[in-house]
Amino acid sequence: MTAKPEMKKDREAKGISKDTAKSDTIKRVLKHIGAYRWLVLLSLVLSAVTVALTLYIPILIGQAVDLITGEGQVDFDGLFRIFGIMAAVILVTAAAQWLMNAINNHITYRVAMDVREKAFCHLEILPLKYIDGHSYGDVLSRVITDVDQFSDGLLMGFTQLFSGILTIFGTLVFMFSVNPFIALVVVLVTPLSLLAAGYIAKKTFSMFQEQSEARGEMTSLINEIVENEKVVQAFSYEQKAEERFDKINSRLESCSLRATFFSSITNPATRFVNGLVYASVGIAGAAAAIHGLLSVGQLTSFLNYANQYTKPFNEISGVATELQNAVASAARVFALIDEEPQTPEAEQAIELQEADGRVELSHVAFSYQPDTSLIEDLNLTVEPGKKIAIAGPTGCGKSTVINLLMRFYDADSGWIQVSGCDIRQMTRKSLRASYGMVLQETWLKAASIRDNIAYGRPDASMEEIVEAAKKAHAHSFITRMPEGYDTVISEDGGSLSQGQKQLLCIARVMLCQPPMLILDEATSSIDTRTELMVQEAFDRMMEGRTSFIVAHRLSTIRKADQILVMKEGKIIEQGNHEELLAKGGFYCELYNSQFAVS
Repeated sequence: MTAKPEMKKDREAKGISKDTAKSDTIKRVLKHIGAYRWLVLLSLVLSAVTVALTLYIPILIGQAVDLITGEGQVDFDGLFRIFGIMAAVILVTAAAQWLMNAINNHITYRVAMDVREKAFCHLEILPLKYIDGHSYGDVLSRVITDVDQFSDGLLMGFTQLFSGILTIFGTLVFMFSVNPFIALVVVLVTPLSLLAAGYIAKKTFSMFQEQSEARGEMTSLINEIVENEKVVQAFSYEQKAEERFDKINSRLESCSLRATFFSSITNPATRFVNGLVYASVGIAGAAAAIHGLLSVGQLTSFLNYANQYTKPFNEISGVATELQNAVASAARVFALIDEEPQTPEAEQAIELQEADGRVELSHVAFSYQPDTSLIEDLNLTVEPGKKIAIAGPTGCGKSTVINLLMRFYDADSGWIQVSGCDIRQMTRKSLRASYGMVLQETWLKAASIRDNIAYGRPDASMEEIVEAAKKAHAHSFITRMPEGYDTVISEDGGSLSQGQKQLLCIARVMLCQPPMLILDEATSSIDTRTELMVQEAFDRMMEGRTSFIVAHRLSTIRKADQILVMKEGKIIEQGNHEELLAKGGFYCELYNSQFAVS
């Protein structure tokens, strides 16, 4: 068991520098925030009110100190008046701060919801080559984990960045109004804090980016192992799985430790500089007070302002490093959103209402990798109601033909027509609705058995669902289940056997009764006795319907009107079973190899 090969990293594949990618990501984040500009404006107003009232408190404290420093007198009336004003200011500040935080939460999680919804919607229109080229865990990590990381950083930015910046400028205004000289000392020392925080934040961006990528790999591995736990245990893969896990986990630990360590340096560095600011204010203020340039109350206010001035730098430095993580995570989400979507529908795409079953392939060429050819110059004409079997060794292109018929992939050249119309000129939905598809790999959703059978026809009546189950020979085991058709099963079918899950998928097609059928090893997981009964049901259902049957067991396709024998992406033989055996060619070799007597 091996993981799907990963594509090159998005940024490297597009040749974009780190700084450019980071700048573009920030612009896109701001664009998403811009959708809530009025709420942002209201948040800024409330933040300004909160900061202004918070900075007014030290002035009141200074005035209160001056009222108790006179020799042998304390102005109690003045103190009580100041205490009353302080109580009112504190209440208003608390209310404004609560409302601001509520608005910030709303903006943050609405933006996160918008980005996640956009990523999910884009995921649904991505071509299958993207899904095939990325592990499922990595895609899940981008849509879920990375958006969570992005929203956490965005929330911290809203709650602390705005108020921090306003606090810095507000305290400077108040300090300059009290004593310009001491305020100038503060301004001269401040750049040291900004330089330290900026340098460290810039260094940590690439570390957080590496951490996000490693986290995606970890999610991918865990998803792979959990989904295939039976295979892991059956082939004793536990030790190798642990080794792969330990390798990725060690790398995640290493890059997370480095990112966290370097980002955590920011706070001590800014605190050291802030300590210098506070000490400078204390020394300069004390000297000014001794010479009568400041009152004791004003010095008290100044020291409070110095403390409030330096506090936002610690918060902003923490925000800066957290934002690096958020931007790195957002970049991965936007990389998913920027992926080239599948070829859009034609402007005048038609709805295929009632397909007559005629299918034509002309000079079709296709390859999954540009440098590795698979199907070359494939030509085929299928008359309505015919049963077409596709046989050949593994990797010859049988399932690829099915992918092209369903337009899961578009042909590189040539064209495919259904009912005389190019499938690129009709909507994918109407094309795929014209096919009934049963694959070797079953797919069930976490819902009741009734909902699983009616997946293609949600409006089907209970009688129709039961009739379809009976035709698929699934009715008997369904009725033996605890809740019958209302029994809820898990996404992988839970305790159902592989054959029972396959029968449910067959019943789903029996219910839809589409004009064309695709059966890709549809009875591979069913016992021989049940297979004979289901085959009879298929034969009845295929009457008058164009059917494509892919099978490795050649015994199941002997009744086909035409058998296409494929090898290395080309049809090398075609005819019915007897004609191909009479030729004594490649099909005859395949058939005899399955029924040879040792």
